[in-house]
Amino acid sequence: MVKVSRLTKYYGDFLAIQEISFAAQRGEILGFLGPNGAGKTTTMRIITGFMPATEGMVTVDGFDVLKESQEVRRRIGYLPENPPLYHDMTVSSYLKFVGRIKGVANKDLSRALEEVLENCSLTGVADRLVNRLSKGYRQRVGLAQAMIHNPSVLILDEPTLGLDPRQITEVRRLIKDLSRDRTVVLSTHILPEVSQICDRVVIINEGRVAVEGNLKELTQDMTLEEVFLKYISLSLGKEIGGEGEKDSGRLSG
Repeated sequence: MVKVSRLTKYYGDFLAIQEISFAAQRGEILGFLGPNGAGKTTTMRIITGFMPATEGMVTVDGFDVLKESQEVRRRIGYLPENPPLYHDMTVSSYLKFVGRIKGVANKDLSRALEEVLENCSLTGVADRLVNRLSKGYRQRVGLAQAMIHNPSVLILDEPTLGLDPRQITEVRRLIKDLSRDRTVVLSTHILPEVSQICDRVVIINEGRVAVEGNLKELTQDMTLEEVFLKYISLSLGKEIGGEGEKDSGRLSG
């Protein structure tokens, strides 16, 4: 599981996020939402160990991201919004390279490669140079590199970006399948995507949690879009009203 506790991050004097807290359990897909500039990417980079928090703590399967970063990295697969691809390598050679970096044993590498190529529908382009691929295929290679070491936690930032409708449906189905024995944190601007595959939702705004709750409970009386707009408006209203630190809007479930 992933547990985020009171994360705060300053860039110089700029406060990017403040006391962000939430948890995602094994077998659960958590939708992580917010408007542009809300602090989603900063939070995800801290969770994955790409940068330290100013204050607060993150644990992955009980390991502290800051103090036990190597253990955490073994357990996390991260797909950033712009996948870290080497364009002069073939798909297979790139994924083997990433697998070795992530500690996949040589005896297991061929099987791991075969599995991610099949799961991400990349078998037909395995020997093609990455720079010869369409944007949609490059996105799938990015997803494959996040999965090559069979992590227990997947952190996905806009995983269907650039995909056509058929590919989007395939990736959504794959994410659902992967979540059966993993924890998945999914950040996306596509609210129908969240409605279709997520179990819980965290919405942040202005660097703070606006609401956290079970998706079915949150959307009993309104659509997810209405929920999103409601809590973004509420948090903005409290900021403008000068009421100090706003109520997190946290819901049980």
